[in-house]
Amino acid sequence: MGRFAYGFDKIRILKFIPYYCTKQYFPYQFSIILVLNTFIIMIRKFKSLFVAAACIAIAVMCYTSCTFNNTSSAASEIKPMVLPAPERPTGQADVINLTTPKLETVRVGFIGLGMRGPGAVERFTHLEGVKIVALCDIHSDRVEKSQNILKKAGLPEAIAYSRNEDAWKQLCERDDIDLVYIATDWKNHTPMAVYAMEHGKHAACEVPIAISVDECWQLVNASEKTRKHCIMLENCCYDFYEMTTLNMAQHGLLGEIVHAEGAYIHDLRSLNFMNPEKGGYNDWWRLKMNEEHTGNYYPTHGLGPVAQALNIGRGDRMEYLVSVSSDQFGMTAYAKDKFGADSEFAKQTYALGDMNNTIIKTAKGKTILIQHDVTSPRPYNRKHALSGTKGYIEKYPRPGIALDPSEVASAKFDNLAAHSFVSKEIYDALMEEYQHPITKEVGELAKKVGGHGGMDFIMDYRLVYCLHNGLPLDMNVYDGAEWSCLGELTELSVKNNGAPIAVPDFTRGGWNKIQGFKHAFVE
Repeated sequence: MGRFAYGFDKIRILKFIPYYCTKQYFPYQFSIILVLNTFIIMIRKFKSLFVAAACIAIAVMCYTSCTFNNTSSAASEIKPMVLPAPERPTGQADVINLTTPKLETVRVGFIGLGMRGPGAVERFTHLEGVKIVALCDIHSDRVEKSQNILKKAGLPEAIAYSRNEDAWKQLCERDDIDLVYIATDWKNHTPMAVYAMEHGKHAACEVPIAISVDECWQLVNASEKTRKHCIMLENCCYDFYEMTTLNMAQHGLLGEIVHAEGAYIHDLRSLNFMNPEKGGYNDWWRLKMNEEHTGNYYPTHGLGPVAQALNIGRGDRMEYLVSVSSDQFGMTAYAKDKFGADSEFAKQTYALGDMNNTIIKTAKGKTILIQHDVTSPRPYNRKHALSGTKGYIEKYPRPGIALDPSEVASAKFDNLAAHSFVSKEIYDALMEEYQHPITKEVGELAKKVGGHGGMDFIMDYRLVYCLHNGLPLDMNVYDGAEWSCLGELTELSVKNNGAPIAVPDFTRGGWNKIQGFKHAFVE
């Protein structure tokens, strides 16, 4: 042991340890061997305890340096995975604040009359300045049911399209339609919206508007090329509570919003396994999504409202995300209990994890948590939380507001404490004070018409209002693309052990063009 195993004597060891550690020629395991060998050499060769102690200190510092350099180097090499982004075609320009000619009457055609479509048809019968021109569904009996809605409202029968799988194209090709309203299964959303725009129609589509990043780019390019509106119908942005908290955020009650949370927690097991002939999803399409995909393909109910509060697309953008899912347990357990362990449903493999957590980082340093769970017996929950420098608010599981006990706030309200929610009296006063102007205007009618408590009607009302007045829509094609692209991106992250994935900039640099989200009104 008078010499080191590789032929270095004690002087050369002391000379080269720092060099090799700095250059990272020694791996983690070898650095431990180096320390032990050095210690043995010191015991045998050195007589001075002082020198021995000094050598030990040097060895420990070298070991620490090696491990620190290795750790910091590994951390610096972790960068988000970036998906290819196409350049904007020549001749196209952004549609961030797109306005189109005013429409005195909005002539609309509906595609998809299963679960969501009939409700939309019924709501439109309560809107002024609209004409329902055409109805389309592959099942003719569904078209007939929607015709009865028109008849009940005292409106003329619409042109019917059904049976033929391409009948929807004929609807889009009509020259007496301004708006195509799409409420089909997810896989048809993008093809139908693109086709509608290519044939001179504005497109309004249920969520998610796309199920792949490529589809998102198709929608963006189609809207930019045709100069037609393309709006994703995210109804939760028009919920009374969400609109009130948006108003609070925009008026600075919560200070600068730093973090937000949203979710879609909704037990859909019975509906997923329900026979389509008895009211389930057409052709089992949602069950098939559970079989084929993981991640979060339904993020927009939780994401949309908080994205508006954070001014996403209007001064900030989602930069990257990381996503992790639990394994799948709920669907199999439910199928075994409901249909038996030997049933086809119980034996089927389901890719969708029961619980998905996705964390998003924005360009301005904010964070967003989005959750998804449709396979557990949990109470319905969209979370909806906004956390700012001066306050916090959440909707689920119990609505509450907490305010920083600053001089300004304390002068207005008594007994404020950041560690607890404000009293019911203060809460009610704040909700009244910050009620959004739109819900003040149309809220009572919305509650009477219905649609998830009225938010669906407010959504349709705003769409028609903006088209009537030639105003920018509340949500543009970039919102729909950015919110919907989480489907593919979260699946990619989950399949790669939670790797960070870059969120494409669908505005191609225009996200900072407008500062702050706002609804457009006639001046």
